[in-house]
Amino acid sequence: MIAMRTVLGGELRRRRVAQSRTLRQVATEAQVSVGYLSEVERGHKEASSELLASICRALSLPLSALFTSVAQEYSAIEAEFARAQGVTPLRSTASHSLATNQAPVSEVEVAPAQVSSRSAA
Repeated sequence: MIAMRTVLGGELRRRRVAQSRTLRQVATEAQVSVGYLSEVERGHKEASSELLASICRALSLPLSALFTSVAQEYSAIEAEFARAQGVTPLRSTASHSLATNQAPVSEVEVAPAQVSSRSAA
């Protein structure tokens, strides 16, 4: 399964590139080294919430918008992973939770028979 930091870093990079900005420009505004920002974008470093907020400010991107994009992409990745494992996702909950203001539920629900057969392997 892909690491959350990889999806998050990829989204930061897409947003930066869409603005035609360099790593140096964003790193300077975010007050972080170019190397560290590069590692965050490549998913090699786990960024703190303070660092993410600083990078988002430098990109004029609401932190909530970043998290929403990442949640939607990760939801699709989880669903694909579940299909590859032979488990059927019952429903996508990211957009439902956002639209209804309800707490999210598990993206993939597994029938008890599937759980026991996987545990025995």
